[in-house]
Amino acid sequence: MSDPLLQEDRLDYTPVARSVPLARTRVARLVAEWGHPALAGDAALVVSELMTNALLHGSIQGRLIRVRLTATVAALRVEVSDPRAERVPCPREVTDEDQFGRGLLLVGALAEQWGVGPRDGVGKTVWAEWGLAATPCEAVPLIGAKK
Repeated sequence: MSDPLLQEDRLDYTPVARSVPLARTRVARLVAEWGHPALAGDAALVVSELMTNALLHGSIQGRLIRVRLTATVAALRVEVSDPRAERVPCPREVTDEDQFGRGLLLVGALAEQWGVGPRDGVGKTVWAEWGLAATPCEAVPLIGAKK
């Protein structure tokens, strides 16, 4: 059984270039507001990479790209869904001369884990996740406790 959601946000974006910075900014703001400011930059960069991949390789005219952000006690997760299930992303070898192809390498370096799965309905969802450290009980002062 998975942890219950503490926070959730989802928004559909038109598959155009200006949607990428909009999603990046929204994710950074929400992650910080949800109490995880140290992860805001990494989550924003990951959503930017996944949105760019969805735009370049997974979009179909007239179909939206969905960004979903969730937090449980144990994990922060970002998902980007697009309508092209047949175009599954995979990291590739790149050289110093390659201009493109590093997006999933960045995602893998920034997130604790990532993957791809079927989208509800048509398409695929690419996700990235970070564990959230629980505050140890001894770090929380007890009311009326003596030292």
